[in-house]
Amino acid sequence: MAIVLEPPSSSPAFPGGGSISSYIAADPGLLRRPKETTKGVWSWVTTVDHKRIGIMYGVASILFFMIGGIEALLIRLQLARPNGDVLSANVYNEMFTMHGTTMVFLVVMPLSAAFFNYFLPLQIGARDVAFPRLNAFSWWCYVAGGIFIYSSFFLGGAPNGGWFGYAPNTSITFSPGHNIDFWIFGLQILGIGSTVSAVNFITTIINMRAPGMAFLRMPVFTWMTFVSSFLMLFAMPIITVALFLLMFDRTFGANFFNPGAGGDPVLWQHLFWLFGHPEVYILILPAMGIVSEVLPTFARKPLFGYPVVVFSGIAIGFMGWGVWAHHMFAVGLGPVAVSAFGISTMFIAVPTGVKIFNWTATLWGGAIRFTTAMLFSVGFITTFVIGGLSGVTHSLVASDTQQTDTYYIVAHFHYVLFGGALMGLFSGFYYWWPKIFGKMLNEKLGKVHFWLMLIGMHVTFFPMHIVGLEGQPRRMYRYDKGMGLDFWNLVETIGAFIIALSLVVFLYNAIHTARKGVAAPRDPWDARTVEWMTESPPKPWNFDHVPTVHTVDEFWHRKYAEDESGTMRRVATAEQVLAADPVDPSTIHMPSPSFWPLVVALGLPVMAYGVLYRAWPLVGVGVVVLLSGVFGWTLEPSAAPHDDLDHHGGGDHGGGELASISTAGALPAGA
Repeated sequence: MAIVLEPPSSSPAFPGGGSISSYIAADPGLLRRPKETTKGVWSWVTTVDHKRIGIMYGVASILFFMIGGIEALLIRLQLARPNGDVLSANVYNEMFTMHGTTMVFLVVMPLSAAFFNYFLPLQIGARDVAFPRLNAFSWWCYVAGGIFIYSSFFLGGAPNGGWFGYAPNTSITFSPGHNIDFWIFGLQILGIGSTVSAVNFITTIINMRAPGMAFLRMPVFTWMTFVSSFLMLFAMPIITVALFLLMFDRTFGANFFNPGAGGDPVLWQHLFWLFGHPEVYILILPAMGIVSEVLPTFARKPLFGYPVVVFSGIAIGFMGWGVWAHHMFAVGLGPVAVSAFGISTMFIAVPTGVKIFNWTATLWGGAIRFTTAMLFSVGFITTFVIGGLSGVTHSLVASDTQQTDTYYIVAHFHYVLFGGALMGLFSGFYYWWPKIFGKMLNEKLGKVHFWLMLIGMHVTFFPMHIVGLEGQPRRMYRYDKGMGLDFWNLVETIGAFIIALSLVVFLYNAIHTARKGVAAPRDPWDARTVEWMTESPPKPWNFDHVPTVHTVDEFWHRKYAEDESGTMRRVATAEQVLAADPVDPSTIHMPSPSFWPLVVALGLPVMAYGVLYRAWPLVGVGVVVLLSGVFGWTLEPSAAPHDDLDHHGGGDHGGGELASISTAGALPAGA
C-alpha cells in the first residue's frame, strides 16, 4: 500500500478555533496543576512521578553497567595471557560473582524497569501507574539492595560464590566470611522491589487503559511488560525462598543444603533454576517489546502478525517454566527427566522463532530508515538468533552434559543477554530519548556506538564458543601455556575493551546532547503509538486529554488516511493531531510527593546489617524504621494539602495512591 506525504491542511477542532494554549488561557480553571516543586535534589528524592522514577532507574543502571563493565575488564585482563597475575584467586572469584550479579540484577532488570516505569502509563494513555508511592518504594528498594551488596567491598569482602551461588559452596563451612551473606540479603531486598513493581504494573495495565484500548490494541512493549511482570510476580518468591533457606543455614545452623545432616544441595539448584530460567525471559522479553515498536516505525509498515507476536510472547512466558532442568543435566536426574526437559527446550524455540519470522516480515518490502535505533534492533535480531541456535544445542542431552560449566555456556548466555537484551534496550534509548528529554541524540555518534558495540560483542563472545568446546571451564582462574587457549583469550580481551569504548561513546553522546543537543520535533520518527501523542518531555500529568483508542497504531492512523484509490496519505501533522481533541475539563489531580517510601526501604538494609553481624538491637532499629515509614505512609493524604478535594467527590480515600478523574473513569485508590 503506497504512502504519500502531503502538506496537511489546518483543521482546528476547538470551539471557535485556536490552539490548546489559547483555549486553556480562556479558562485557566480547566486544568489544576499540582503545586509540587520540580526543582532541586529533594524533589527527586520525594518524587512519585513515574517518569522521574524511570529516569532515575536508567541513570543508576548505567552507573552499575560501568561498574560491572570494569569488573568484566579485570576478568579479561586476568585471562588475557597464560598464568595471569592481575588478580588473586579470591579477588577473581569476587569479580566474576559481582559481575554476574550486577549485570543481571542491577543492570538489565532495572534498565527494563526504567522503560516500564516511563512508558507503560504513556503507552496505555494513563496519567500515572496505579500505585505511585509503591512505585517509589520499588525504586528505593533497588537503590538499597545495590548499595548493600556493594558495601561488601568495604566490609570484609564481596560475594565470591558465583552469581547463582551453588550449595554447598555457599555454606558457612566453605565460605566462612560474610561475603555470601551480603549476596543473600542484597538479593532479598532487590526481590522485594521487583515483586512490588510487578504487582503495580499488572494492576496498571488491567485497570488504567485509555478508553477503547482493548488488550489487543495495546502496544507490544506494553504486552511484554505485562508478561514480564507476571513472570516476576511468580519467579521472585522462588528465589526468595531459596535465599531464606540459605540464610537459615548460614546464620542459624539449619541444614537445608547440608548433605552430611540430611540436607540436599541439589534442592538449591532446583529452586535457583526454577527462578533462573523465567528470569532469562524477564530480561529478554522487554527488549523484544522494544524491537517490536522500533521495526514498524522505521520500516513504515504495521508490525506483521501483531496478534501472533503477542501470543508468542505469552507462550514464551508459559513455556519458560518448563525448561529449568536443562541447567542440571550433569547432576544425574535420570533418563526420563533429562529427556523431558530436552524436549521442552526444543519446544520453547518455536515461539521465539515465530517472533524472528514476524520481525523479518515486517522489514520485508518496507521503506526502511537505518537510524541508530533501527540498527540496534536489527543487531538484536541477528545476535539473538546466534544465541538462540547455541541455546537449542542444550536440548541435546549428551551435548549439554559436555557443555555444562564451560565457556560455551558463557558465550550463549552473553549472546542472548548482551547481544539480545542490551542491544534491544539501547535501541529503546535511541528511539525514546527525544520523548524523555526533548532532544535528539547525535545519530553519527550513535552509529559509531552501534558498530563498536556490535563488533566488540562478536569479538569478545564468539571465541568463547571455541574455547568452551576445547574444554575451558567457566570459572578458570588461570591456565598454563600450551593448552591452546592463549590466542582466543587474548582476542576476547581485545573485544571487551572495544565494548568499553562503545559505552564511552554513548556516554559522551548523552552528555553532549544534554549540553548542546538539538531540540527534538514533537514527532521525530513519524511514530505510531499513543506515547507520542503528548509533549516531549511529557507534562507531569502526561495527557491534557486522555486519548480514545480505536486501533493498535492509534497515533499513526490519526495522521494518515486512505483515499479513494487505496493510497495512504498524510492528512495531519503531529501538532494537529494533538490539537484535534478539546482539553479535558475535569480537574487533573496528581498525587503529592512523599519521602515515606524511602523511609520504609531504608529499614530493610538496616535489618539486614543487624542479622548479618548478629547485632540484634540493630535489627530492632530497622524494624522501627520500617514500621514508622509504613505508619507515616498510611496516614499521609493522597494529595497535597492545598488541593481542594471537595471538587473530587470528597476527602482523602484512606491514603489512596492516585485520586484522578479522567474520561477513563476514577483510578484506583488505596495502597
